[in-house]
Amino acid sequence: MDAFACPRLALSIYAAVQNLRRAALAALAALAALVLVPGLAAAQPEKCPRMVADRAPIRLAALDGGGLRLAAAAGLVRLTFLGHASFLIESPAGVTIVTDYNDYIRPPLVPRVVTMNRAHDTHFTDMPEAGIEYVLRGWSPDGGPAHHELTLDDVWIRNVPTNIRRGAGTEYDGNSMFVFEVAGLCIAHLGHLHHLLTPAHLEALGRIDVVLAPVDGSYTLDIEGMVETLKAINAPLVVPMHYFSAWGLERFLSRLGREWQVERSAEASVMLSRETLPKAPTVLVLPGR
Repeated sequence: MDAFACPRLALSIYAAVQNLRRAALAALAALAALVLVPGLAAAQPEKCPRMVADRAPIRLAALDGGGLRLAAAAGLVRLTFLGHASFLIESPAGVTIVTDYNDYIRPPLVPRVVTMNRAHDTHFTDMPEAGIEYVLRGWSPDGGPAHHELTLDDVWIRNVPTNIRRGAGTEYDGNSMFVFEVAGLCIAHLGHLHHLLTPAHLEALGRIDVVLAPVDGSYTLDIEGMVETLKAINAPLVVPMHYFSAWGLERFLSRLGREWQVERSAEASVMLSRETLPKAPTVLVLPGR
């Protein structure tokens, strides 16, 4: 039979050829993507939304026994307060990060990543330990804002530049807030913050779950300024840092305790996940200063 003499048969053959052509093109496109984009098939850290207004609701867990209830499931982030403005962050995949790494407070291990700010020498060093893979300075030695965006195993790290006082003037982009995104959890270290955040800062931060906040009330923001900043960030959990006495810490807790729950940990470390964040805005005090 002449196929072209039968319109139905011709259309059927044409449709089958077109389907085969589309399938072949799709397979070639997928193969090209894997070849041309290294690591495309590898798992990437979950990146938190940039837009504050569009952030998704967080599933929260209750507080248990005067402390944060620790999750039994895998995928936990360990946060340890080393002192002053330095924390050790350990990801589920074993990435280790130390914030505001300096010459005075050193971690018990050599971390893979360190972040720094240069408002004071207790927040940076010019002589980081050998073996640190990434040294992320919150300022640019060449002037202008620093820009960091690093993906390392299950962690995504980025910075948001801020200004600092320098004598009677202002050093623009002299420090940075750093955001660590791991296991679906977004942790922001505010660094040596000297001013209120603008809408552009808040948009750049995006959704924040845990904020590490300087609460000295003098060298950084004053107490009311920090309260306003924490309200704007709207993180479920605040961990205080950068205070110089028990009196200074209690002054901050007394003010923030009017609107936040206050919890105290007996240990310098806490295990965190999105699922174990508190239901109500909470301040968690880790021992040390």
